[in-house]
Amino acid sequence: MSMIEARALLRRFGATTALDNLSFAVEPGELFGLVGADGAGKTTAIRALAGLIALDSGRALVAGCDPATGGSAVRESLGLVPQQASLYPDLSVAENLRFLARLFCLPKQVFRERRERLLAITRLAPFVDRRADALSGGMYKKLALACALLHRPQVLLLDEPTVGVDPVSRRELWALLHEFIHDGMTVLLSTPYMDEAERCHRVALLHQGRLLLAGEPQALLEDFAGKGETATFETLFIARLERAEREQGAWPS
Repeated sequence: MSMIEARALLRRFGATTALDNLSFAVEPGELFGLVGADGAGKTTAIRALAGLIALDSGRALVAGCDPATGGSAVRESLGLVPQQASLYPDLSVAENLRFLARLFCLPKQVFRERRERLLAITRLAPFVDRRADALSGGMYKKLALACALLHRPQVLLLDEPTVGVDPVSRRELWALLHEFIHDGMTVLLSTPYMDEAERCHRVALLHQGRLLLAGEPQALLEDFAGKGETATFETLFIARLERAEREQGAWPS
């Protein structure tokens, strides 16, 4: 069973079609990237998979459950780090973690053990008394990640987690993701950065809510290079985007 399934997702906002029959699946223990420029539909797809918006048609599944109707089963299996601020700015690092622990009804001893582990791997232990709005961009993202992981979800959704993050924190965030994957977690993230796309097991390139192509980054590059093109992920994406625009709506199935 796939841990994440997007089945012909369709979502419109007025005259704008944000998701246009978008389909893909993410397997257990996989790091899957949604890649595309601003307005490609990445955030809308993640919000749909998290059950935060209703679909006009199609179906989203996380760990076999519909996130819009799955209730506590989905909440327990899913962790989300949205692109926009999601923490309480006037609470400290420790208070934000404690608040989330109460929402998930974690026993005190379980919370203490998980808090210490998460503070250690995110290197936030020295800053437990600092307010969230006083953290640097990278530290803020790591606290958001720690909060999302406190209940040990099976699936983690991250919407552009490294945007606005300094290079050192960006590297540390990626090291954390690979550690989570090694422990069996399934991770789906969105990114506009082509170098990050190449670090994923598989990627889906999006444009105007539609799927341009999907597959393993190295396989996509090798296929592109075999056609006599310069084999970088950025040139691959630009070439596929230009082709899609030339086709004027003739998209691959």
